[in-house]
Amino acid sequence: MTQLLLATRNAGKLAELQRLLATAVPGVEVLGLRDVPEYPEAPETGATFEENALLKAREAVRYTGLPAVADDSGITVDALNGMPGILSARWSGRHGDDPANTALLLGQLADVPDERRGAAFVCAAAMVTPAGEERVLRAEWRGVVVREPRGANGFGYDPVFVPEGLTRTSAELEPAEKDAISHRGQAFAALLPVIDEVLAAR
Repeated sequence: MTQLLLATRNAGKLAELQRLLATAVPGVEVLGLRDVPEYPEAPETGATFEENALLKAREAVRYTGLPAVADDSGITVDALNGMPGILSARWSGRHGDDPANTALLLGQLADVPDERRGAAFVCAAAMVTPAGEERVLRAEWRGVVVREPRGANGFGYDPVFVPEGLTRTSAELEPAEKDAISHRGQAFAALLPVIDEVLAAR
């Protein structure tokens, strides 16, 4: 069975990506970083989501020799001039502290009226192979930031993000619903044919 490494330690993100890949690219065993020997992960020094996704995928290939997929994603808020952006996971100063990151964002938007609370989840998904092939795709999911967290599904800023055309937050959607329309779902759906093509040629 062909192995594909998803270069993430985020359990929520790994489960999401495994769901997307399991049905679309059968016969591929999807591993996460916890399934391979630990290696030193470089800091995310890219200036864009695309640069960071490629940096993580290249690093995973270099240390494991497996074809690797990585993503970099976050939320861009119109009233904050596109921030937190690539700093989304460490917006509060502590990497991966979802409650603190969300609380800080809501505090910064406290005086922003509802009609100016537009935002987008952004995802750049990259695939890199041991042979040096590289592909990267980007997707956005528009919506608004609401004033109070709602819902127990998802992770990150999902509880405060209501997608365009819906009344529920991303954290109130069922996993399959979210996969079908989310930024990560869109980016990986676009990348799936590339993954299929590249792995089939191995």
